[in-house]
Amino acid sequence: MTSFKVIYDANVLYPAPVRDLLMWVALQDVVLARWTDEIHDEWIRNVLQNRRDIKPEQLQRTRELMNVHVRDCLVTGYESLIPGLKLPDEKDRHVLAAAIKAGASVIVTYNLSDFPEESLAPFGIDAQHPDEFLVFQFDLNKAAICNAVRLQRQSLRNPPKTVLQLLDTLAAQQLPLFVERLRAFQELL
Repeated sequence: MTSFKVIYDANVLYPAPVRDLLMWVALQDVVLARWTDEIHDEWIRNVLQNRRDIKPEQLQRTRELMNVHVRDCLVTGYESLIPGLKLPDEKDRHVLAAAIKAGASVIVTYNLSDFPEESLAPFGIDAQHPDEFLVFQFDLNKAAICNAVRLQRQSLRNPPKTVLQLLDTLAAQQLPLFVERLRAFQELL
């Protein structure tokens, strides 16, 4: 079992294909994924704002399933750290505070500019784009990552997707390097 802790920022939980993949990666014990209720609130609020066809109850169910299935995922007790942190956008300080409290090594985020190296380095934390993060995890454990992608694809029912359709979906989510690596392993997906 891994001891590599990561915080999933709200923006990587917002797009369903990326959220699903990151959940499957966590369920394969590749990483110890962490988030907070505040991170949940942010991604859910943004989905509801942009997708009028999705009901709040659907996302609440997703939230509950995430919390139930990923062991020790919810970080609490980080709030007192927030005032002492400096980031370009003060609204992102809760994510760094949660990472510090959780002992995470990485914040997985699309918004790297919101988490500059000089702000994270004193805490031994890096920010990684999900493409970089997934490539790194793939290079460390191809079997587990391929299995995560296979399980993700098998769970898709409405509509189901072929391997190529799923890879195209992931590539459209700004994961081109990761998808490039996966293409050599299509028969396992």
